[in-house]
Amino acid sequence: MTKGLDSIANPRRTAMLLEKYGFSFKKSLGQNFLIDSNILTKIVAAAELGADHGVLEIGPGIGALTEQLALASKHVVAIELDQRLLPILADTLSHYSNTTIIHGDVLKLDLHTVIREHIASVESISVVANLPYYITTPIVMKLLEARLPIERIVVMVQKEVAQRFAAMPGTKDYGSLSIAVQYYAIPELVMKVPQTVFVPRPSVDSAVVRLTMRRQPAVAVKDESLFFSIVQAAFAQRRKTLINNLQQRFFAFDQGKEACRAFLLSCHIVPERRGETLSLQEFAMLTNRLHDLRTNPS
Repeated sequence: MTKGLDSIANPRRTAMLLEKYGFSFKKSLGQNFLIDSNILTKIVAAAELGADHGVLEIGPGIGALTEQLALASKHVVAIELDQRLLPILADTLSHYSNTTIIHGDVLKLDLHTVIREHIASVESISVVANLPYYITTPIVMKLLEARLPIERIVVMVQKEVAQRFAAMPGTKDYGSLSIAVQYYAIPELVMKVPQTVFVPRPSVDSAVVRLTMRRQPAVAVKDESLFFSIVQAAFAQRRKTLINNLQQRFFAFDQGKEACRAFLLSCHIVPERRGETLSLQEFAMLTNRLHDLRTNPS
C-alpha cells in the first residue's frame, strides 16, 4: 500500500469514496464490496503470488482486492462491467502503475487475447476475484473450459456453490457442477467468510475456494462432449436411477431400457444406482464404452 494512504478495504475510506462519487449499488449486478483487509490478505495468500506473477481479476469494484494484488504481483488486469466504477478505479489505483482496467463483460471477452496483450510476459498467471454470486457458475466454467494459461483460480463465491465445487460422490452437494469443476481442476475450500465484511451485507454466506488447474483432465475420455452429456443426463432428474435417466437420453428406441441395462452391466455398474454415487472415473468408463459402441456397433 502506498505510504500515507488507508487501505481501500477500510470501512471509512469505502464510505468516503462512495459518497464522493455518488455511487449507488445495483442489485442486478450483485455488487458487494469487501471492507475487511484481513480477508483480502488471506485471499491473496491463497493465490500464492510472487513478483513475477500476473493476475486476472474479475469485478474489481472500487479496487480493494486489486490494490492488494498489485502489491503482491507483477501486473494485474481487472475486468469491470459497470462503467460507473471506472472513474473510482482510476482514482483508487492511481498510485499503482502495474494495474490495467478493462471495461467489458468477462463472458463476452476473448480472455486469451486479454492475457496475450497485457500479462503474457510473466512467470505464471492466476485468476483472483470476488465474483458476483448471480453469475458465478458461468464465469468459472468459462475460465475452466477456455483452457487459459493459468495456474490457479482463487475466488470468493456463495458458500453453497463452493461446497458444490469440492463435493465428493454420495454427498448431497455432489452434482454435475462438481464433476465439471473437478474434471479441469483440484478444488479446495480456503475459508468461510462472514456477511459482516461486505457492504452492502449479502443475504447469503460466502467462502473462498481455490481451484488448482490440472495439466491434464482428471480422467481420459474419448469424447469430451459425450462425457458431459452423460453427466448432465445422469443428474437430469436427481432422484431417478441411472437406467431411467440414461435410457431417456441415449437409448430411446424399442427395447431401450433393456439395452441401457445391458450397457450399464457391461460397465460393471448397477443400473439402479443414482448419478450422485458415480465417480469421475465411472463416468469416464461409461463415456468410453458408449463411444466404442457407437463407433463399432457390431
